[in-house]
Amino acid sequence: MRSRTNYRVSRTQVHQWALQWLLDAELIKDHGWLCTAATVWNIVLRAAARLTSVFAACRDLAHAPSQQAVFNALTDGLPRTLSVLERRLNEALQVPLPRCLRRRAWQLAVDWHLLPYYGQPQRSRNELFRSKQQRGTTRFHAYATACVVVHGYRYTLAVAWVRQHESMVAVTQRLLAYVRKMGVKIKCLLLDRAFFTAAILDLLQAEKIPYLMPVLLRGPRPKKNSNAAKKGLRWIARQKAGWYRHTMTQGSNDVTFSVCVSYRTYRDKKHKRKKQKLLFAAWRVRGEPTEIRERYRKRFGIETSYRQMHQARIYTCTRNPHLRLLFVVLAFLVRNLWAWIHATHLADRDGETITLRLERLRFKQLLNWIAQEVEAILHDGSIPCVDLET
Repeated sequence: MRSRTNYRVSRTQVHQWALQWLLDAELIKDHGWLCTAATVWNIVLRAAARLTSVFAACRDLAHAPSQQAVFNALTDGLPRTLSVLERRLNEALQVPLPRCLRRRAWQLAVDWHLLPYYGQPQRSRNELFRSKQQRGTTRFHAYATACVVVHGYRYTLAVAWVRQHESMVAVTQRLLAYVRKMGVKIKCLLLDRAFFTAAILDLLQAEKIPYLMPVLLRGPRPKKNSNAAKKGLRWIARQKAGWYRHTMTQGSNDVTFSVCVSYRTYRDKKHKRKKQKLLFAAWRVRGEPTEIRERYRKRFGIETSYRQMHQARIYTCTRNPHLRLLFVVLAFLVRNLWAWIHATHLADRDGETITLRLERLRFKQLLNWIAQEVEAILHDGSIPCVDLET
C-alpha cells in the first residue's frame, strides 16, 4: 500500500503502533511471566479487532493465558480511582495526535453516547445513567466525548464516563479541561439540542468558547394576542430567515445569545418536497442562514466516530465500570490510529496541500491486520477445531 511519496504501511507496523501506544500509557504492568503487559494488550487488541470477548480471544489463541489471568492483570494493574483511570486513558488518546492538530483552531463536537445495560451495578446505582427507554432498558453506561469534526481529522480528543449524579455542566467542564490540556484550540463548539440550557450557555460564554446548537422550544404555547406571544423563542420561530437576539432565563442564570433562523427542504415518504424551519443558538458565530445550517451539519461527524467505535468495542458482560471504560477508550484509540496513519503516512502531499485518501486503508482492514498479527504471535498455526471427549 503506497502513497504518492511511495511510503508503505504494513500490518506489522500497524500492530506495533497500536501496541506501543498502549505500552507507553503504562496502564498495566507485567502480571507474572505469562501475563506480561504486551501479551495482555495483544489479547485485548485481538478481541477488539475481531469484535469478540476477551474469553473468546483467549480460547482462540493457543499460546494465550486464560481469561481469568487476563482479567486479573487488567483489574490489578488499572488505577483504582476512576478519576485517575479516566485521566490516564485521556493521556493515552493524546499519543497518536499529529502536530498539525495543535497549530490551529478546530471545530469540535461534544455529545453523550448511551450504551444499553441490562444488569446490576457493581457497587453503586450512580454507576448507571437513567434515560428514556431504548432497546428494552432505561439504564445505560453513558460516555461523553469531544471530537474534531473536520473531514479526515476526526480524532476523539477526550472521553468522560458520566454517572447519574453528575450534571451536564460538570461533565462539559471536564471534557474542555482535557482538550485544553493537550493544547488543542477550539474554533467553535457544535452541540446537540440537549445542551440548550442556560447553565451550559453561561459556562461556554464564561470560557469564551464560540458555540452553535439547535434551539429547543420548551413550555406551553402562549395564548394569542398576549404579551408572551410577541416575544421569546416562539415569536422568533415565526419570523423569516435571519438573525435575532434573545435572553434566556433559567433560575438565577440570564444568558443573552443570537438565534439564527434557517430553512431546509426535504422529501417525505410520499416523495413530496417539504420545507422545515430550523433555529440555532449561536455566540460569536456569524454567517448567512444557509452557511450556519451547513456548518452545523458537520456535527454529525461525531456520530461517525461512534459508528466506528462500535466496530472495535469488545463484547463484555462484566459489571466493572473501569473495564467497560477501558474497552470504550481502546476502541477510540484504535480509531485515532486509523486517522493518524492516513494523515501522516498515506496522504498525498503537493507542497503545503495535503489530500487525504481514506479509501487506501479502510478501518475494518486495519482491524483485520491487527488481528492477523496477534494471531501470528500467540497462535501455533493449528487449525481451529472442537474436541469431543468420550
